[in-house]
Amino acid sequence: MRVTRKVWFQVGVGILLTLLIIKYFVEIHWIFSPLVILLKAIFVPLLLGGVLYYVTEPIQRFLEKRKFPRWASILTIIIGLIAIASAFGWIVGNPIAEQVNKLVKNAPMISASISASISTSIQDATDYLLQNKDNFPTQLKDIIDKMANSVQDIAVVASKGLVSFLQSIVSVSLLAILIPFFFIFMLKDHEKFAPSIYKYFSGERREWIKKTLSEIDDVLRSYIQGQLQISFLLALIMYVGYLLIGLEYSLLLVIFAFFMNMIPFIGPWIAFTPALIVAVIQDPVLVIWVSIVTLVAQQIDSNFITPNVMGKSLDIHPLTVITIILAAGNIAGFIGIIIAVPFYAVLKVIVSNIYDQRNAIKKRATKSV
Repeated sequence: MRVTRKVWFQVGVGILLTLLIIKYFVEIHWIFSPLVILLKAIFVPLLLGGVLYYVTEPIQRFLEKRKFPRWASILTIIIGLIAIASAFGWIVGNPIAEQVNKLVKNAPMISASISASISTSIQDATDYLLQNKDNFPTQLKDIIDKMANSVQDIAVVASKGLVSFLQSIVSVSLLAILIPFFFIFMLKDHEKFAPSIYKYFSGERREWIKKTLSEIDDVLRSYIQGQLQISFLLALIMYVGYLLIGLEYSLLLVIFAFFMNMIPFIGPWIAFTPALIVAVIQDPVLVIWVSIVTLVAQQIDSNFITPNVMGKSLDIHPLTVITIILAAGNIAGFIGIIIAVPFYAVLKVIVSNIYDQRNAIKKRATKSV
């Protein structure tokens, strides 16, 4: 009996059971295919609806403290969001449209500038391969000949592009319907979610589930609200910097940076790439100034904004965050990168609470002995 109480033994058994569950789940995955398709269909609108909920929930709480009924607080929030979106479109819409038109107009020149250097490198490499292919093995020569003589089927590409375009229209239409649905539903019934789960339990287990759900809610609220504030402040700093150095398409670059900055640590450097390309094309000297603006924005963020906005709410080491983001990107693409950190934070809360509960049970058992 003593052997079974060893921690390493219990962990090993848990890992083996987990691997067995995963193995058999993979083998019978076809049973869950309809469920997976359904989850894929509602995941993005549910995610975006949840983000809107956590952004506006403090406003709803404030209104209801002022004796607003639930329906009035929801209606006020929706009208407020529509007003903000309309004001944003009215104030920023024309500059964005001008920069988009300018970008479309200059797109051939930008594309030519970028592709010229790439084409030169590819052509040099191709010429070298073709000139020296007799020195290569037979298999490699066949591959080179196929690559040199291959012709892309334009009709197939065009048909695939048309299908993708139609699929995109359908997806956007579904998002436009489902996001408001989930958002309003969360504002209306968010207080019923946790009770609907822990009502099936009693005693200490009920309290543990209630505490865990409450901490998960706090973690998600802190992360989403904090990350949006950080992204907005960083985008504002970068916009001022881009205006000062005279970088073209500054507003478009900053809007892109706002969304990329929601990815911790890696996002700002993803946002840096298009700004760097624009700077190289506009004036190579601007590369230095764009780098300085980005570096200053990152220093202000890491030393002042993030510590004050996020504090120790997540308490995740930067190396852990980067590792999680890279792994999630390989597993689930861009969506995986977006949800990786909050998913890990939620998982950390659950595991931490399980560990605390296990220790509490062990202490009670020791005292009774």
